[in-house]
Amino acid sequence: MTSMPVEGENPQTVAPPAGSAKRALVGRLSWGLADQAASSMSNFAVGIYVARSLGVTAFGVFSLAWVTYGVVLNVSRGLATDPLVVRFSGVSDASWRGAVARSSGTALGVGTAIGAACLVVGPTLGGRVGPAFVCLGVMLPGLLLQDAWRFSFFAAGTGRKAFVNDVVWGVALVPAMIVAARVGSVAAFVLAWGASATVAAGYGYIQSGIRPRMTKARGWLREQRDLGYRYLVENTCLSGASQLRAYGLGAIVGLGAVGAVRGAELLLGPFLAVLMGLSLVTVPEAARVLRQAPHRLGTFCLLLGGGQAVGALLWGGALLLMPDRLGEFVLGGVWRSAAQLIVPVTLGVAGAGLGTGAAAGLRALGAARRSLRCQLFASACYVGGGLGGAAVAGTVGSAWGVATATVSGSAVWWLQLRSALREQHQDSIREVRTS
Repeated sequence: MTSMPVEGENPQTVAPPAGSAKRALVGRLSWGLADQAASSMSNFAVGIYVARSLGVTAFGVFSLAWVTYGVVLNVSRGLATDPLVVRFSGVSDASWRGAVARSSGTALGVGTAIGAACLVVGPTLGGRVGPAFVCLGVMLPGLLLQDAWRFSFFAAGTGRKAFVNDVVWGVALVPAMIVAARVGSVAAFVLAWGASATVAAGYGYIQSGIRPRMTKARGWLREQRDLGYRYLVENTCLSGASQLRAYGLGAIVGLGAVGAVRGAELLLGPFLAVLMGLSLVTVPEAARVLRQAPHRLGTFCLLLGGGQAVGALLWGGALLLMPDRLGEFVLGGVWRSAAQLIVPVTLGVAGAGLGTGAAAGLRALGAARRSLRCQLFASACYVGGGLGGAAVAGTVGSAWGVATATVSGSAVWWLQLRSALREQHQDSIREVRTS
């Protein structure tokens, strides 16, 4: 069993030649972008198809199921795949395979447990929301296992396999969406989306040749408890804040407001594909930078976050120039309410992009305490800004409140990274003096 770095530890390895290291980095980033492009195009197509097929209110119901899935996904990532990419990126194949079997089993266990809870709670909700949550519960194990394969492949540096897996999901979505459209209900679309992900999850098993071991989940949680439980809280704070904002917005303004916010986010879908694609590889790459050239970590994170923020602003500017006719073609009846939110949603995404650079650095450093404090602060601001803005100025006020909260949270992430880098540098000096 390989030794695992604990918080603040910096394992050192021999750096490869600069040219080959840069080529390898570009290759891994390219596969990350390609994979997320495939994933986000599928999600974008699902969102657009549902919005055009069901209208703004039913789309709001679908969006509630979507944000709930986001919370569960972040539970799975915090416990299963985030520790995997921090501690098993670039390790031997034997270590990676053993870790993947345990982490993917943990993800499958999370999906099974929370899926069972959705099956119990769903019927009590009634209306169109209840059946949607029942269907989500059925599909959660496959959805989470598919995501676990993606992170496992990137931890091994084989992003091509993650890309192929997401392409399989996208291909499976086509007939599933056609069937769902004929049924014409939110529940049918949730089933179609989850069933196609389950097909891709099965293909991931074929790609890896690794069987997820749910019986090893307890051992994995015990081994990774110093990171996993903090990442669990950190991740669920973010996605839970998004869920609370969606539920609160629906209660204060109406389900149509939830659909409008989701519609504005869909307009930013292509850029978010880039942001999420980079996020698949930023932590493993930051961990590699830390091992090979620790003094470059801060610059790496700044370039990463700054580049994403600028990209978001450019994309949002392009959206402002989009004709109404094109917007209505894309979103149908959701367009008019979503178009009012482009500016604040763009600023919010730019702030989030800037913060992800610092977040990647803190993850690579294993500074889970610091990243947890940042996420708690950012999540509290997100909920307060989103719901406070909704109470004052409706849907538009909620969007501006979230934008303000996201930019404020980003500033805290960078302050914490600066402090963590200073501590890491001081620790390195002490190690040299005592050696």
